[in-house]
Amino acid sequence: MAVILSIETSTSVCSAALHENGNLIAVKELHTPHSAAAQLIVLVDQLLMEVSVSRNSLNAVAISAGPGSYTGLRIGTATAKGICSGLRIPLVAIDSLLVLAAAVENAAPRALLCPMIDARRMEVYCCLLDSSLQILQGTHAKIIDSDSFMTELSSSYVLFFGNGAEKCKEVIRHPHAVFINSLHSSAASMGALAYQRFETGQLENLSAFEPNYLKDFVAKTKSAVKLL
Repeated sequence: MAVILSIETSTSVCSAALHENGNLIAVKELHTPHSAAAQLIVLVDQLLMEVSVSRNSLNAVAISAGPGSYTGLRIGTATAKGICSGLRIPLVAIDSLLVLAAAVENAAPRALLCPMIDARRMEVYCCLLDSSLQILQGTHAKIIDSDSFMTELSSSYVLFFGNGAEKCKEVIRHPHAVFINSLHSSAASMGALAYQRFETGQLENLSAFEPNYLKDFVAKTKSAVKLL
């Protein structure tokens, strides 16, 4: 039996979930932007308390590894590392886009899946998978225009979803483009992926692991903000 705590902080939705052998036991989510810093560890404690599971019962912690919000990923990783270090249990990392895609796995067997995380303006972090989550195009940053995904759309339906997909609706216009609304990244979707990695020994080096930010974080000065 493997009890795994999953933490997802790659977007504005902060969530924690508990799975046993890949099956969801419980999940808690916060939909308040910028809540991860102050509330994540509280959310974890509330989750464990509600299902009467002690931290000592955990066999691993799974983290959404990026890309996504720089601050959210940094806080989520620090929290996961702290729990793993204190309990001497392993860390499992899963690409944030794969976590998002797991929520719609097998939704349309012949369609391609394109999870998208907002990267500001008309740029998104995205990848392309088939309906069984086999990666066809790896995670990358992409500026969306009217020609985006036209090759794929010419021969297959493509499901677009995630917090980066909404702004692409008016740009990617094709009969085979399907946009799934109100689907967000959640730790609830991490169970089977985390359990598979745990069972096969795909574990992270706790001291060396860093999230995949994809792009360097750039802090804007007040003068720079005024010029934007």
